[in-house]
Amino acid sequence: MSDSKDIRCINTIRTLAADVVFKANSGHPGAPMGCAPMAHVLFTKYMKFNPENPAWPNRDRFILSNGHACALQYVLLHLLGYKVTMEDLKTFRQLDSICPGHPENYMTDGIEVTTGPLGQGISNAVGLALAEAHMEATFNKDDFKIIDNYTFSILGDGCLQEGVASETASLAGHLKLGKLIALYDDNQIQIDGSTDLSFTEDVLKRYEAYGWHTLSVGDGDTDIESIVKAIAEAKKVTDKPSIIKIKTTIGYGSLLEGTEKVHGAPLKSDDIVSIKNKFGLDGDKKFFVSDDVYEFYDQVKKQGAVYEKEWNETFKKYSEKYPDLAKEFKRRFAGELPSGWEEALPRYKPSDAAIATRKLSETLLNAIADKVPELVGGSADLTHSNLTRWKTAVDFQPKSTGLGDYSGRYIRYGVREHGMAAISNGIAAYGSLIPFASTFLNFISYAVGASRLSALSHLRIIYIMTHDSIGLGEDGPTHQPIETLATLRATPNTLVLRPADGNEVSGAYLVALRNNKRPSVIALTRQNLPQLEGSSVENVLKGGYVLQGADKPQIILVATGSEVSIVVDAAKELEKKGVKTRVVSMPSMELFEEQKQAYKESVFPEGIPVLSVEAMSTFGWSRYAHASIGMKGFGSSAPYEQLYERFGFTPSNISEKAQKTIKYYENKPVPHLIAQPF
Repeated sequence: MSDSKDIRCINTIRTLAADVVFKANSGHPGAPMGCAPMAHVLFTKYMKFNPENPAWPNRDRFILSNGHACALQYVLLHLLGYKVTMEDLKTFRQLDSICPGHPENYMTDGIEVTTGPLGQGISNAVGLALAEAHMEATFNKDDFKIIDNYTFSILGDGCLQEGVASETASLAGHLKLGKLIALYDDNQIQIDGSTDLSFTEDVLKRYEAYGWHTLSVGDGDTDIESIVKAIAEAKKVTDKPSIIKIKTTIGYGSLLEGTEKVHGAPLKSDDIVSIKNKFGLDGDKKFFVSDDVYEFYDQVKKQGAVYEKEWNETFKKYSEKYPDLAKEFKRRFAGELPSGWEEALPRYKPSDAAIATRKLSETLLNAIADKVPELVGGSADLTHSNLTRWKTAVDFQPKSTGLGDYSGRYIRYGVREHGMAAISNGIAAYGSLIPFASTFLNFISYAVGASRLSALSHLRIIYIMTHDSIGLGEDGPTHQPIETLATLRATPNTLVLRPADGNEVSGAYLVALRNNKRPSVIALTRQNLPQLEGSSVENVLKGGYVLQGADKPQIILVATGSEVSIVVDAAKELEKKGVKTRVVSMPSMELFEEQKQAYKESVFPEGIPVLSVEAMSTFGWSRYAHASIGMKGFGSSAPYEQLYERFGFTPSNISEKAQKTIKYYENKPVPHLIAQPF
């Protein structure tokens, strides 16, 4: 029989979650009520954590993948003594509450990752488990287990239906991530009604085919012992991730239990009273937790402090025996970059050979990879095109495959762009590691569901995107990104960097590695580009700068990436015709916007027309340019030189358009586009 205190705690979670959602008049009460038993068992009998120090490195990680059920997690955080008060619970889904409508990692202590878009959380959990395996292999010694945590996740039918979860589950099975345990809330209800409408597959057979260990619990509502036994069995399997299918009743105890009506709307007040009475609680009391329930969870909290104290004692001994490793461990978890790593950044002169920026990126990775050992990542089956694997790299693979080991830092993602980005979010959220993810720029569109969360979650991910324009040539419009940079530039807290030569590539990585609270997208060319007069690593930090040209120009030509060198040639043609021209390279609009107004006006002085040139959509350039040369449709399949000729990215066409722009503004005022009156 289950301990009566367990049952009382579980019923308290259920009723408190119902009260939380009712007061907000918004939210999802059903899943928290159905998941209460498995969550209670997990947090009180298996997980190691310390509410007094939510960032303890060796804590077990918990991910609520079905993030709409977050009332469950907020209630647990409150009961366990995290910084979530009863008053915080009463402000659920209200402005400035630390209990928002879906979990946000940057708002609430105890929330590891931002979840809500289904499938992302369990995919982040794969990244967290991958990071744990790598850190364990890197820092543990036979006599010391400094990293030894598990990653647990609760997920629902919706998560399992999203493609990203399939991508990441497949890779997790291949990688044999045995410290990943997923609890599947099988309540057979989604927003439209029964899962019989669209989701009738055998989930466990699918996950068995992925290489997971599978278990099931027939009664997740009341059979606490079976949940306890299932998690214990899952922990014993160390060479496979585990998924436990737990049959539950959504909205358990409600008059509407087992229906979609308890999924996404508050319960009625009389129903909540009925539930409380049914569970032996006082139906008239709202937001009530008995003293014995608080005392039970307080003992769990105290045990968490003991776990960390024991770990601290172990780490002290570890530091005495392995001082260099201990110092490195602390540096990484503090988020500090290695001293002097920037000195390894390659620098170039105009006399150096023309090289594709993807190749320059490869040179850079080879220069810094061993100096920044926390840099981990890989490509979505495009390693030889993205050029992301450095010479000393070891693949992250189970040792049993003979392909590498868990200390390896290069990840073979396979053709899984979305999963790659979601896993990278989990790696970054673990702490101590800086992940990169690579594919063709066009295919970040497959991953935007996760890359958007990189930005929202303030995670440092480096997206290394090659084949960045119509300049990739013969693969044609299916592979040529047109609207992609506009999409990324429109995403808040995202740095987009399109370097024009070797110095700007080094500057882009300098920016990306230093920015530890936002992702960066580095867009790189397939075609060779010359090293430019006037470029520098440091100038990239400004986002945009005067590359060369007149102090008092008649026209300003601004460009990014591969078009900057073409604009330089156009400026030479204009100068021959007596037209004073300034060339501005703008590797990052976001960084330029962050500069002081006086600097921005020094680059784009008032009264001078600006012409932008970029082999992409012109969307967004009206902020800086009075006229633009760009793509108005999709590209074509042909050698890139022919494409640049066809679509007007030539010195002669740019020169002609510049002269027309000057003429247009001869007798009319030139709008001051970057003015900011407030």
